[in-house]
Order: sequence, then C-alpha cells, then structure tokens
Amino acid sequence: MSAASAGGGGVIQTFTAPGSIRLTSLPPLALYVHFPWCVRKCPYCDFNSHEWKGDRFPEDDYLDALRADLEHALPLVWGRQVHTVFIGGGTPSLLSAPGLDRLLSDVRALLPLDADAEITLEANPGTFEAAKFAQFRASGVNRLSVGIQSFNETHLKALGRIHDAAQARHAVDVAAHTFDNFNLDLMFALPQQTLAECQADVETALSYAPPHLSLYHLTLEPNTLFAKFPPPLPDDDASADMQDWIHERTADAGYERYEVSAYAKPHRQCKHNLNYWRFGDYLGIGAGAHTKLSFPNRIVRQMRYKHPSTFIEEAKAGRAVQEEHEVGTRDLPFEFMLNALRLVEGFPVHRFIERTGLTMTSIEPALQEAERRKLITRDYEKIAPTPLGQAFLNDLQALFLKESP
Repeated sequence: MSAASAGGGGVIQTFTAPGSIRLTSLPPLALYVHFPWCVRKCPYCDFNSHEWKGDRFPEDDYLDALRADLEHALPLVWGRQVHTVFIGGGTPSLLSAPGLDRLLSDVRALLPLDADAEITLEANPGTFEAAKFAQFRASGVNRLSVGIQSFNETHLKALGRIHDAAQARHAVDVAAHTFDNFNLDLMFALPQQTLAECQADVETALSYAPPHLSLYHLTLEPNTLFAKFPPPLPDDDASADMQDWIHERTADAGYERYEVSAYAKPHRQCKHNLNYWRFGDYLGIGAGAHTKLSFPNRIVRQMRYKHPSTFIEEAKAGRAVQEEHEVGTRDLPFEFMLNALRLVEGFPVHRFIERTGLTMTSIEPALQEAERRKLITRDYEKIAPTPLGQAFLNDLQALFLKESP
C-alpha cells in the first residue's frame, strides 16, 4: 500500500495491483454529479443520501464544492469530451432553478461537453413545481428520471415515500408536458403486493407513454432499515410471475428490454447508463461519487468523501477524493462482466479487448464453463447472456471472479 496525493492536495489511500494493461484507445467519458440530500431516507435505499433537517440545505456551499472538485479533477480528463451528464442523488430536484443553472454553467465552462449531450436529472414526486421544471429544461436538462416507485397509496406508505398517488400522477404529467425524453422508475415485488397490483402500476405508467421505463425488483440491501426489519414480501414464484408479465406487457407496448431492469422505446435507451454497462469511463463529482477512468496503461477508480459536510470542506481544500485504487488485471474481467452481462445484447468481443487491455484467452476457461451451463451464447464476434443467464446473472458474473494468488 502506498500513498498518493489527489488534486495537488491531501493524502489518499492508493492500492496498486500487480500486472499491467495496454489500451489502444480510451472509451467514451460521462460525468456523474451526486446530490446527497433528500427530504426523507427511504427504508430500502442504500444510496449515499442524507435527510436535511433544517430549513434549507447549503446550496451555495455545495455548488462551490462541486466546482472545486471538478477543477481539481480536470488534469485526469484533459481534452476528453463528455457525452452524457447524470445528476443523481438523493433528490437533486430539490435544487433551486438558479442553482441547477449555475451547476450546468460550471460544467460547460470547465468541460468540453458534446453539443448533443444527454443531460439527465433525477426527480422525486413531492418536489415537482411545473415552473421550476420548465426552468430546469431551459438550463439544459433534456431528460428527466422520475422516482415514482408505485401509484398505489398503500405501497407508497410501505416504501416510506414522501408523495402520495395524486402527487405521483401530477409528477408524470409535469414530466410529460415539459420533457420530450423522460423515464419512470417503478418497483415490483413490494411488501404484500399482488400480481394485479403490480399490473395496475405498470398499466398506469404505460398510459403516459414514457419513452423509458425502469422496472426494479425490490431487494433488501444491507445497511438499510428493510434489511434490519424485513417486510413481508411476495414469494419467489409470485415475483417471477410479476417479472414474466412485465416482460410480455412491455414488449406488447413497443418497449425493448435492453438491460436487466431497463425498457425503452426505439432510440430512447439511457445513453449514460449504457456507457456504464459498456465499461465506459465516468468522472463522478459530489459527496460519495465514484469515478472510473482509463489511461493507456491502467484503469483507476476513485471515491469522494461521503458525508456532505466533510465533502464540502475537503473539496474546497482540493482533497475531495478519499480513496483511489488501480484496478488490477486479475479483477478486470469480473468488473467488465459485472456491467456488460447486464445487457440483453451482450457485448462484441472487440469491446472486451479494447476496454480492458486483456486478451480473450485470459477469460477462456470462464467462457467455456458459462457456455457449458448454457448461460451464454458466443461466436467470434459477440458474447451474450441466454435467458437462463439473465435469470441467474449473479452466478454467471461470478464465473469471472479470480482467486487471489
């Protein structure tokens, strides 16, 4: 273990694994901006989000810190164009319209942003003001991702959401009238949810003709309230019935399932998330944000300080990065497959070689085992998960884990 400085400032932990890679070209670059506050922490949420208990969170201080973070990160991405921006959280729609405008102005001033860049903002019902969202659109946000989760009053309460069913519908109305491109997040296999209730939620969402749907199976993540006090959930057979119906119904409605939980109308896939799943690069700024950057002979991951007040202090001092490590050749195959195998289409062989700097022979034993178990299909050009591989994705991805020597 050795120490290195970040942004010309403080000491960060750096772990360098043995082995080296050689990349002939760098992958596309995205920007992720994390907003850490929310009105209330949901019992299923394991994201870096913090309830703000005062009258107003420190918006100006946080925006100052974001700019400082980005300025200190610039040498790592110098000259590289940014193709997508995703502002996530937390609840970034709590930002004021002038605050969001300042954030995007700072991004444009410091980074070469693609003229056609997809710029997504996450928003939660209960924070929707039509006039403010029109201003968000005017500032450059061209895609909205709305965290509905359910249109059912009982299930919203069980999930600890701050909005009710009427506010959920109002939020979608505002999104549909303000943005050409928007996503609706819904969850299924909710506490005591029936198949009919799941169907009602999805049918309500479809009635708004969203360009994109994210339909997630509720999971009990570690270090959440639901993990500590598990609610009564549908059994495996019931949740499988919900998932099968969702696949069929969305296909009938003209949506392509292109990733485990993502469904899109033609040409409406989320470009930012596709970049993750294709093992592209991303610079993450803000409290707890993660970064993955490629260089000709190495791939580096970073994590910012998680607590908002700590992040603000450290970022302003030029020390936003808390941890940094180089991804070793032993870990690269699993990291690539953890993303790429989520895509229904799989990946072209050349992408693995280009994005990891490794040869296909380095993963041949795992590929053979996956093929033997009928978890993948492959030829000389492409590797893709089978329906069985999609159903047992964790098992498929685990084949590419390598034991330490």
